[in-house]
Amino acid sequence: MEKQAKPRLVWFDANRVCAAVGVVLIHCTTDFSGGVFPDATAQERAVPVFLRSVAEFSGSEMFFFFSLFLMAMRIDRRSPPYGEAMREQARRLLVPFAFWTVFYAFFRLLKADVAGYAPQIWAQLADPGAWLGFFLLGKSQYHMHFLPTLFLLFLFYPVMRLALRFPILGIALFATLGAMHHIQDYIWSLGLDPAFRDYLVRATKVMGYVGYGLAAFALYGLWRDGIPRGESRLIRKGALYFAAMAYVATLPFFGAALFTGSWGVRENWSFYGHFLMPLMMFALFLGAQYQDWSPRWSWLAQFTFGVYLVHPLVIDLFDALVLGAGLAPHMAPWVVVASRFAVVLPGALLLAVGLSRVGALAWTIGLGPAPWEARRKQVQRG
Repeated sequence: MEKQAKPRLVWFDANRVCAAVGVVLIHCTTDFSGGVFPDATAQERAVPVFLRSVAEFSGSEMFFFFSLFLMAMRIDRRSPPYGEAMREQARRLLVPFAFWTVFYAFFRLLKADVAGYAPQIWAQLADPGAWLGFFLLGKSQYHMHFLPTLFLLFLFYPVMRLALRFPILGIALFATLGAMHHIQDYIWSLGLDPAFRDYLVRATKVMGYVGYGLAAFALYGLWRDGIPRGESRLIRKGALYFAAMAYVATLPFFGAALFTGSWGVRENWSFYGHFLMPLMMFALFLGAQYQDWSPRWSWLAQFTFGVYLVHPLVIDLFDALVLGAGLAPHMAPWVVVASRFAVVLPGALLLAVGLSRVGALAWTIGLGPAPWEARRKQVQRG
C-alpha cells in the first residue's frame, strides 16, 4: 500500500493566524499611553483586562515557537552548514529589521506630536546610546524586540537539535524558564543602570527561550515521525486541559491589573502560566492536524509576519486620529479597545497585502527578495 504523503500544515497556518490576531488584540487592550486605564474604575476596566487575558492565549512568544518549529524542519530536511544557516537567517530577519527599526524610530513622532511627548522622542533620536538599543534590543517600537531575539535564538540551533533525537528534552522548557525568571529577578534587584540592565535581561531571556527551541524541535520530531489520528485526539484533549490550567494560573496577574489599574510583574505560577501557554496552544493545534482545515488559513498565514510588523503603525494612526480629534476623554475603555481592534486588525492585514504586491517593498515583510538581491540574480543569469 502506498504511503500517504503528509498534507500541507494547514493546522500550523491556522495557529499562525490566531497568534497574529492575539498579538494585535494584546496591543489594542491598553489606553493611549500603554497602561490599563488607571483613571477608570475596576468595572470599566473589566472588558479590556478580560480581552487581554484571552488574547494572551497566543502572544508574541508563540511567534518564537513557530519560527523555531520551521527552523527544525529546515535543518532536518537540508542540514546546511552552520555558517550558511545563520547567513540565511540574517538575510531573512536582520535586513527587514534594519528597515523597520529606522522607520519606527521616526514614525513614532506622529503620535508623539499629538500626545505631547515629541521632545522625548527627538531626544532619543539624538542619542547614540538609544540607537544602539534600537538595533541591538529592538527598542524602536514595542514589538521590534522579536527579530533580534529570534536571530540570537537561532545561534543555539545545534543545541536544539538534541531534541530531535531525544524528544524528552522538550520538557527542559520548564527548567530554562525557571532559571531565566530566577536570574532576572536578581538582576532587577541590583539597581543597575537601566541601559546596562536591559542588555543583561535580554541575554538571560535568550538563554531561557532556548527552551522554546528544544520544545519546538521535539514536537517537530514527533510530527515528522507521524502521530496517529487517535493519539492526535488525545494530544488535543490534553493540551486543552493544560491550556485551561495555564490560563487559570494567570488570573491573579490580571486580577491585580483589574483592581489596581496597572500592569504588575508576573510572579510564581502567573509567570509559568503565561510563558508555558505557547507550548499548550501549539500542542492543541498539532492535536487537531487531521481536522478539515480551510485552505483560506494558508492564504492568510502568509501575511502574519507582515501583520506583526505593521500593526503598531496602524495603532499609532488610530490613536493619533482619536487624540487629535479630542475624542479620547469621551470614550469608555471598552469602546477604545473595541474600536481600535476593529480598525487595526483589518487595516494591518490590508497594509500587509498591499506591501506584498509592491515588488520593491514585499521584502520588508518577508514576502520577496530585496531589490539588490533581485538585481544580483539578474546579473548572474545574464
